[in-house]
Amino acid sequence: MSPLFRRLREAFAPPALTDAQRSSLARALPFLARLEPVRRQKFEALVARFLAEKTITPLQGLSLDEAQRLQLAGLACLPLLEFGAEGLRGWHQVLVYPGAFRVHRRHHDEDTGVVEEWVDELAGEAWEQGPLVLSWDDVQADLAEPEGGYQLVVHEMAHKLDALDGAMDGTPPLPASWQREWARDFQAAYEAFVARVDAGEETPIDPYAAEAPEEFFAVASEYHFSDPALLASEMPAVAAHLRRLYGDSPIPAQ
Repeated sequence: MSPLFRRLREAFAPPALTDAQRSSLARALPFLARLEPVRRQKFEALVARFLAEKTITPLQGLSLDEAQRLQLAGLACLPLLEFGAEGLRGWHQVLVYPGAFRVHRRHHDEDTGVVEEWVDELAGEAWEQGPLVLSWDDVQADLAEPEGGYQLVVHEMAHKLDALDGAMDGTPPLPASWQREWARDFQAAYEAFVARVDAGEETPIDPYAAEAPEEFFAVASEYHFSDPALLASEMPAVAAHLRRLYGDSPIPAQ
């Protein structure tokens, strides 16, 4: 093989993790050991592509070393194991705050002319055509208790998948027949859950899921990757759709 051809092949080869990066990723996310070899290879390829395509920008004095960036990329790629790299389309940056961050909101009611302004304190946010925004403290808190029902990065990546079809409405891009089944089952589960929350019932699933259909999907996605047994017990139809979308969770069912 000529040196020129070798350089051309290397230039157009897909990004790949080094052996050192793979070892670092395995230490950072030990539950990856539960992935079978084919899924593990696919996952590592997704992580390499994520790092090549996304700019990770720490803010407010936060510093992230290579191992921490790998960890973040790994969490973001968990929901893409079956969906694939299409889930990375349409955005380019991850903004990482040291902790919870404040966002100024403004809403103009066109019917009344009233303008409301307020401040939200958030752990994460996903803009439809903009960056993924995360609190590093919350990312680490989720990793300290991986089976606790919370997974911030998965939550925000679910919003990114949801937005791929142009509408953040709790339904990611799916084949037409599956989309009809998804809409039917998710709507029924969402309405039943909202009724329980509105009635003041204490629910095993985070009541934030009742905020809107898109939050219901994102919260359910967190449970798929952190407590799939609870999700299957509480919402079997939703759990079945998420297993189909994401594949089996590396967190084992109890």
